[in-house]
Amino acid sequence: MEQNNETSDGDFILLGFSDHPQLEIILFIVVLTSYLLTLVGNMAIILVSCLDSKLHTPMYFFLTNLSLLDLCFTTSIVPQLLWNLKGPSKSITYSGCAIQLYVSLSLGSTECVLLTVMAFDRYVAVCRPLSYTTVMNPSFCKALAGIAWVSGVGNTIIQGTITLQLPRCGHHHLHHFLCEVPAMIKLACVDIYANEVQLFVATLVLLLLPMALISVSYGFIAQAVIKIKSAQAWRKALGTCGSHILVVSLYFGTSSVIYIQPKRSYGHSQGMFLTLFYTVVTPTLNPLIYTLRNKDVKGALWRLLRREQNF
Repeated sequence: MEQNNETSDGDFILLGFSDHPQLEIILFIVVLTSYLLTLVGNMAIILVSCLDSKLHTPMYFFLTNLSLLDLCFTTSIVPQLLWNLKGPSKSITYSGCAIQLYVSLSLGSTECVLLTVMAFDRYVAVCRPLSYTTVMNPSFCKALAGIAWVSGVGNTIIQGTITLQLPRCGHHHLHHFLCEVPAMIKLACVDIYANEVQLFVATLVLLLLPMALISVSYGFIAQAVIKIKSAQAWRKALGTCGSHILVVSLYFGTSSVIYIQPKRSYGHSQGMFLTLFYTVVTPTLNPLIYTLRNKDVKGALWRLLRREQNF
């Protein structure tokens, strides 16, 4: 830690997993492998969704947005994490911390809204199949995606700016591996009750409300599916919604714990490992979930590969 204390006053020290030095090399390998898989998997989904005309549908339009989000989200976090894991230096500049905070929070917030939009898309597909193409027209889909991105940016401008303006009285040792709001507000040397209330309100709007809306959407979907007598229709509905339900469960299940109780005694290690899961592991699993469970994506991948072989 002596080397860490030589950083300038404006820098932050990301203590991260320094309490578990024996795990750092293992985590480095795991994080690097996950990041490479994230890059390959999400880029493959973006590529096939853009190049294969059969995937020019609302579902794959939103899936492309999700893959782009995951790519940018992990890239805003993982390079700095790998740098800190590989050696004794754990520092990040103030500007680097601010950029990471704004970018990761913006993309994470956008993903919450986008997953809700994707649930609405599945609701219309299953419960209103005859009017699906009319309702989910290209203009409306672009508007929904735009709302997701704008809401994420808007939330970040508010939360990020308020968090960075907190006086820290020289405190710069961050008990985390990234600059995240729940960890950042703990550095403040003033009463942070108002910040906790603001964070809780943001959590209600961007985590709990989307979770509720997604639950309502799938409640209607379940009612519609129960009325169906055909086993083939059951399998089709499960194939249509199963991947999204799994992705939603992984993302909201871990991120909600961090943001609902930011100052509770869940422990630094537990909180960091949960954050590691939804920032690194989940973006790796998303393309695997969608490709392994989706015949359309697998078919598009095979058609793209055959096309390349022909050339």
